This record gives sequence, structure tokens and C-alpha cells, in this order.
Amino acid sequence: MFYADERVVIFIDGSNLYAAIRSLGFDFDYKKLLTFFQNKSRLVRAYYYTALGDDQEYSPIRPLVDWLAYNGYTVVTKPIKEYIDPTTGIKRTKGNMDIEIAIGMLRMAPYYDHAVLFSGDGDFRSVVEAVQDLGKHVTVISSLMTQPPMIADELRRQADEFIELDSIKKELIRSAI
Repeated sequence: MFYADERVVIFIDGSNLYAAIRSLGFDFDYKKLLTFFQNKSRLVRAYYYTALGDDQEYSPIRPLVDWLAYNGYTVVTKPIKEYIDPTTGIKRTKGNMDIEIAIGMLRMAPYYDHAVLFSGDGDFRSVVEAVQDLGKHVTVISSLMTQPPMIADELRRQADEFIELDSIKKELIRSAI
């Protein structure tokens, strides 16, 4: 699936990956993820996308985001937006990073041969097709093993390769200290 001389860029949809690994029940090791791809290809960059609450005194995602930024990842964040649902009147939050990931995949296309997308969100089908039209290979990593499956059928069909996250779990699981 990967070649030693192939330039690879990783795009991680943080909330989608978090939901998948939580559902699969394992502790993900982000350092092992970098090593995994460095051993198989020429890893150009690894992006991690997530929304953060600005007004919160403490965000549970903040320690991870800080660690990633200091350990080889390019972290892309934006503030979580709060709004009142007009039909229910309930306060809700929104922190979708789809546009940022899509723009990143297109902007970085001249610098990679192979994009690896950690997400199962069907909204990415169009951007996957667009980078394929630019001659790029796209692998999507998500899960069919979760309930419900995390990978949208249309994204799985569009990708050049689909890797079941559970099948590479042993390479990415955090070791007990």
C-alpha cells in the first residue's frame, strides 16, 4: 500500500478518530503513528484538526493538542461555536473541521504523492475525488467494526485504499508503562 520513496501527508479528523478509537476500546499512541508511516514512506507532514473551546478554563483536549504540537504534528484548531437550536431552544456546540481538512488536502497536494485521511465522514468524498483527479493516491483509515460503522460507504468506495483501524491496532496501541 505504501512505498519507501512515496511522499505521504496524514490528515487526521481529531473528533472522528477519537470516536473510532473510543468505540474500538484502545489507547491510541500518536508517536507510534508517526513511526508507522516513517517506516513505510517519506512522511512529509502529519496534520491533526480539532475544534477547541476558547472560553473554557480547561479543555480535556488541550493536553493532547499541546503534546502533538511539540511532537511532530501540525495542529490546526478553531474555536467551538455555541448557538441556540431554533427548533428546540437548546444550547448546542459546533466545531466541524471539514472545510479546513479539505482545504489542507488540496493546498498540500503538490507536496505529496499519497494522502492518508483518518476519518470516516462521507463529506470528504468530494475532496478525495478532487485530489485523485490531481493524480494523488488516497488511503482512508476508519472503522467498520464500530457500532454504528464510522466509515461512510461513499467515502470508502471513493478511496483508493481503505484500512480498517482495528486491523492496525497492534501497531498503534499505547504500551503499558
